[in-house]
Amino acid sequence: MKDKIALITGASRGIGRGIAAVFANNGCSVAFTYNNNKEMADSLEKELAVYNIKTKSYKIDVSKFDDTQKLVEDVLKDFGSLDILVNNAGITKDNLLLRMNEEDFNNVIDVNLKSVFNMTKASQKVFLKNRSGSIINISSVVGVKGNAGQSNYAASKSGIIGFSKSIALELGSRNIRCNVIAPGFIQTEMTSKLPEEVIKKWETAIPLKRGGTPLDIGNSCVFLASDLSSYITGQVLHVDGGMLT
Repeated sequence: MKDKIALITGASRGIGRGIAAVFANNGCSVAFTYNNNKEMADSLEKELAVYNIKTKSYKIDVSKFDDTQKLVEDVLKDFGSLDILVNNAGITKDNLLLRMNEEDFNNVIDVNLKSVFNMTKASQKVFLKNRSGSIINISSVVGVKGNAGQSNYAASKSGIIGFSKSIALELGSRNIRCNVIAPGFIQTEMTSKLPEEVIKKWETAIPLKRGGTPLDIGNSCVFLASDLSSYITGQVLHVDGGMLT
């Protein structure tokens, strides 16, 4: 990972923040995006700087096609190249289908799925020129098994899997790999707000009897981003403590 350059979307908090920290700890320069919280983005820049790598944050709505094209251009100007893309940005707007409105469905699809198309489309020209690259798309166990009250989220995360397998077939001959990580129950700021009994229920259902951490996802991303996985593409890595076993 040393001297490589990664672009991570939605990295100011949660899973994305963990991925950025692990990449930086392994010597990788990190460009990352955030949508609203500049304070969190600034604090992450300071945290990553201690690893003596280059890092910079970019405020962007990754669901906007033209904005993502400009983002990649800006990253190239600031960092010189690009080796790794991690599509992590995502939102939830949970509700039963009976109560879900069209806007909430569309927003989740745009941020979670269309952003993956946008960012991959913008980055592939760099990877094609370099004849190398690793694309890692963050899905979810919900994209594999579904979940009541999350039809929009499940559709977006399942779509990421189909998209990634197709891109792996399209770009493999150019030494560009595309893989998916499907996290299970991960301990983040968002999940910490759940009632204790809900958390216990999740943990009881997990063979390893604990939730994962953002660093668990980060470590898996390092594997898929590095040459350790040079013969792996088009795969879905379940990082879920055995939840779907």
